Amino acid sequence: MFSKVIIAEDIDGLNFAVKQALKELHILEEQIDYAKYCDDALLKIKSALQNNTGFQLLITDLSFKEDYRKDTQKLHSGEELIVAVKKEQPRIKVIAFSIEDRPYRIKSLFEKYDIDAFVMKGRNSIPELKQAITTVFESDKKYVSPSLSHVLQDKTANEIDAYDLDLLKQLSLGITQDEMETKFKELGITPNSKSTIEKRINKLKINFKANNTVHLIAIAKDLGLV
Repeated sequence: MFSKVIIAEDIDGLNFAVKQALKELHILEEQIDYAKYCDDALLKIKSALQNNTGFQLLITDLSFKEDYRKDTQKLHSGEELIVAVKKEQPRIKVIAFSIEDRPYRIKSLFEKYDIDAFVMKGRNSIPELKQAITTVFESDKKYVSPSLSHVLQDKTANEIDAYDLDLLKQLSLGITQDEMETKFKELGITPNSKSTIEKRINKLKINFKANNTVHLIAIAKDLGLV
């Protein structure tokens, strides 16, 4: 089992619960460290590497309250922490432990940030967290809470690119399909012809089974795309 773990979590009660889960997996108290702020977690990880006692596992929330040291705070989210940590220690195992339930955002954690597991906070989160820790320790398999297992199997998000996200963002801001050509030209986004924009919006409606543009934006918001 992991011999050195760091928890990035700003809620004391959850930090205690995670520590307890680790202990039940026979990880000793002295092998567990904790940070309430992302910047502090990164500093501890850097320090451990310098001392040749690097952490093997990072368990992190995604959202954190603003650091009281506003002027010096550099990292504001779990995603930013993961990116910074991966630069310092690419092979560290990472488990995201969050209330996030939007499929697209969760899928992006695996594909963009290369996490090893995602556990959604909730009624069964501690048993699931223990299973996630065991899974990522024993293999290279990815783990996601059972209620979200469809996320890694959903191919719809793979069909969405940056251009689609720009379209969805502008639609969500109230830009109509007829106004999109002018808006894209202003923003320097290409292709920006009316026919291309119309075809892409229709493709998005089909992909997400949306009845109309308003329905499309509602679905996109539910998925965390906008």
